[in-house]
Amino acid sequence: MVVILPAAPGADPFPAIVTQRLLLRCVSEQDADSLAALMTERISLRLASWPKAMSPRMALDRIQGAREAAWDGRSVPLVLESRQDGALIGWFAASRTPDTAPVVLLTYWLGEAFHGLGLMREAAPAALALALDVLGPCRVRAAVQADNDASLSVVRQLGMHPLGPGRIWCAARGREEDCQWFDLAAADAAGVVATHARAEAVSDDRLRQ
Repeated sequence: MVVILPAAPGADPFPAIVTQRLLLRCVSEQDADSLAALMTERISLRLASWPKAMSPRMALDRIQGAREAAWDGRSVPLVLESRQDGALIGWFAASRTPDTAPVVLLTYWLGEAFHGLGLMREAAPAALALALDVLGPCRVRAAVQADNDASLSVVRQLGMHPLGPGRIWCAARGREEDCQWFDLAAADAAGVVATHARAEAVSDDRLRQ
């Protein structure tokens, strides 16, 4: 089940989404403490630009930049909340690159306590569908560490195709690092979104029976 919740005028640049277990919404300044608390060394080592020692002030600066990009139509920065208790559990963002071609890069992660529950696989298709609706038709790319099995399962679920090994600048550690690049052409991305929508429609029908 996926339900789209319209954004209040002037409050957020795009609507929120409800899935079976999660609320996906635009990040807000009130999330700074929770995001900072979730960013451990183990999580940071899997990410290019999230430092392991993240203070609430650093998180707030990141949030403000993400919201500015969202209002400019350059990014869809989402936080993931548990519907059960309202806890903030992770992040998903799709952001346009400065290149001329319409390409968005995906960044996604969950707090350590929420690994192994299939939560990102639940969130990612709905989040990507929202991002493409907001940002328009785009080629989608993601950089994943070769030994990050959980992240690899997400890009494969989204139908992304491997481009092979590459490098990515990791501002969190001030160096380039090895990664595996994955790609989804704009036309294929639209197909993934349509498939997801059909699957959710079937789920909704079953829930009404």
